[in-house]
Amino acid sequence: MVFAMVVLGGATRLTESGLSMVEWQPFTLAPPLTDDAWLREFSGYQQSPQFQKENSWMTVEDFKGIYWLEYLHRLWGRIIGVAFAVPFMWFLAKRAVDGRLGWKLAGLFILGAAQGALGWYMVASGLVDRPDVSQYRLAAHLFAALVLYAALIWTALDLFRTVRPLPAPQPADAAFARAALGVAVAVLVVMVSGAFVAGLDAGLIYNTFPLMDGHLVPPGLYTMSPWAANIFENIMTVQFNHRVLAMVLVALVAGLWLRSRRCPAPPARRLADALFAMSLLQAALGISTLLLIVPLPLALAHQGGALILFTLALCLAHAVRLPSGQQAAASFHMKPAE
Repeated sequence: MVFAMVVLGGATRLTESGLSMVEWQPFTLAPPLTDDAWLREFSGYQQSPQFQKENSWMTVEDFKGIYWLEYLHRLWGRIIGVAFAVPFMWFLAKRAVDGRLGWKLAGLFILGAAQGALGWYMVASGLVDRPDVSQYRLAAHLFAALVLYAALIWTALDLFRTVRPLPAPQPADAAFARAALGVAVAVLVVMVSGAFVAGLDAGLIYNTFPLMDGHLVPPGLYTMSPWAANIFENIMTVQFNHRVLAMVLVALVAGLWLRSRRCPAPPARRLADALFAMSLLQAALGISTLLLIVPLPLALAHQGGALILFTLALCLAHAVRLPSGQQAAASFHMKPAE
């Protein structure tokens, strides 16, 4: 459900639907159902910078087209909260979770609720002067969603494991485990850099590859002052950095895949195979999205592909993680290689 939420959030960004709802009413579920209700919503939208500077041509019927997507995005977030909270309370009442797991799950719920507040904080940045949200708040919103997603995946994988004593890991195993975790973090970094590309609409220019503005390293990089502002505000630099980070990530995944050939655990090797294949597909999706100037289906496939890549990296890192204390988790409930 969180996976779908992130992709849906990408759709609201790409269609510029996110600013259609100018109020945050977290406990209101019903959409406008009458003509008067729609007129009230549209009247509020007409006061926003997006309407006044970009969409002044819109009628109520045009407005409904962008409103419904943002409404679905917010409603889906509430449904996720209910889908998590109701069974959680049930399991607590049945004493089916111990104290440690209970606190973990409570923390996940709080993190999800905070994500909703952060989403409104992001939207509010586009309701003041400019008809666009802050790229900083957009990146923070995506980062928080990915942290929540990773925590859910990791917690679930902990529960899927069976625990039994294992021999102490060899140095090579420890290095591979650190490398796998490092790749998962690298995927996260590249995804957050993509949020800055989206926030600045940087994918709509320099639509060539591998050259950018006719150069491998285009002039105009890092020309803003202070220097650090280029990383987050210089459109050329933001897109160039995302390209470079993505290529570095593919190289890191390729190196991890080569090292996995010496890994004795078949599940880890299969996950490394899937991770390497997905990294190549994701790179192809990214290049295609750029060359075709960000068509909506391809852009959403690129965002979904990044999440799949992140999922595989997390699963691999979890499968080969180092033992804790005298015990270590074995591996996924997967059939051993014949």
